[in-house]
Amino acid sequence: MLTRQVRILYILQILRKYTDENHPLTRVQIFELLKQEYDCYVHRSTFREDIKLLISVGFDIVEIESSQKKYFLGAREFELPEIKVLISAIESSTVITYQKSQILIEKLCNLVSKYQASSLQSSGDIQKYVKSKNETIYYTTDIIEKAIQMNRQISFQYLDYTCNKTPVLRNKGEIYEISPYRLVWINDRYYVVGYSKKRKKIVNFRVDRIARKIDIKPVDRVAMPEDFDIHEYIKSVFSMYDGERKQVQLRCCHQLMKVIIDKFGENVRTSVYDENSFFVEAEIGISPTFFGWVFSFDGKVEVIGPCDVKEEYRSYVKRAYDRIRI
Repeated sequence: MLTRQVRILYILQILRKYTDENHPLTRVQIFELLKQEYDCYVHRSTFREDIKLLISVGFDIVEIESSQKKYFLGAREFELPEIKVLISAIESSTVITYQKSQILIEKLCNLVSKYQASSLQSSGDIQKYVKSKNETIYYTTDIIEKAIQMNRQISFQYLDYTCNKTPVLRNKGEIYEISPYRLVWINDRYYVVGYSKKRKKIVNFRVDRIARKIDIKPVDRVAMPEDFDIHEYIKSVFSMYDGERKQVQLRCCHQLMKVIIDKFGENVRTSVYDENSFFVEAEIGISPTFFGWVFSFDGKVEVIGPCDVKEEYRSYVKRAYDRIRI
C-alpha cells in the first residue's frame, strides 16, 4: 500500500525533474506524470495538503494562480549558474578523466529540471581538453583522506615517463613514505602535501601520478610543524617558485599590472617607476622557473635587483642563447 510519505516523495521528484520557472505544471499534468512514472494515483484534496506540507518543511514550491493553478520548484540546492560553473570546471580539469567527467556532469544535471539539464549537457567540450587517463585517482584520494583522518603515514610508488611517453615507476619502483597533511588543488592539479622523513622536509606529490599500490601504514604520522602554514607553502612552491627566497625588484610595463596582481596578490608592493612602467618588490624563490617566467614577457619585465639575482638571470639567458642550434 502506498503511504503518504512515499507519495509526497514522488510528487517532489516530479517537481524536481519536470518543472522550473519557465516550465510550470498544472495539477492534472502532475497527476499524469505520477501515474506514468510511479503508477501513483493522487486525489486533488490530498494533493493540496501534500504541497502545503512540502512548503512547510522548506521546499520552495511556487504556485501560479491562473485558470488552472500551476506549480514549479523554485530554489534548489544548486542554482543553474552554480551548476554551469561546476560543469565548466569538470570539463576543463586535467585530473578528472574523460569517463568520470561524463558521470559527474550527468549527476550535476540531475540537480536541475530536465529542460535546464538539456542546456547543460556537454556538447563534446570535454574532448577539447587534455585529460588524465588515471582512473585510480579517486581510489588514491580516498586512501589519502582516510590516512589524514586516522593520523597515519602512507606509502606508495610514483609514476614517471620515458622519452617514449611510457609510464614507469620512478627510481626503479622506490617506495615513498610520507606523513600526509593536506590534499590541495593547485593549477588544475591535485597534490598531497606532507612530511618526508627521508628527505627531512615538507614535500608534495601529484595524486594522479601515485601508483595504485598505496597503503596506510600502521604508524602515526609525524606531527605537522607548529609554524607550518599551508597557504604560505602553496604560495612559495606553486606560485612563486621553489628556490632560495629573496626580495626581488622588478620593472614592469604598465599593461602588466593585472599579471603581477594575479601572480603575487593585491598586497604586492608596487610604485610608479616612470611614465611607461611600474616598480614591483616581492619575495620570490629564485629558480630557472622564475627566470623563465620573466623571459616569457619579452623584455616587458626586467630584473633590477638585487645584483646577484640580476647576474644570475643574465647567465640564464646567455646559457639559453648558447644552446640555440643554427
